[in-house]
Amino acid sequence: MAWCGSCERYLTPATLAADGGCPSCGAVVEHPAERAAPTAGPPGSGTPADAGVERIPWHFWLLLAAASVYLGWRAVQGVALLF
Repeated sequence: MAWCGSCERYLTPATLAADGGCPSCGAVVEHPAERAAPTAGPPGSGTPADAGVERIPWHFWLLLAAASVYLGWRAVQGVALLF
């Protein structure tokens, strides 16, 4: 999906103007295909640089941990119910 930086919203290809710009402000939109690929790190490191790599937010991991604890407790309750 295309992203308009000035309007701060995503645009579908069907909503773009005829010239490929934003229909509301007319600014040039950023397309995901135009983003640069991550470049290699320092020579000999063998790892890609962190530039352009998006990290998973910390609150996703918090939600995942809370769901694991909850489901684990429900499993304990289910086994206790059987005995």
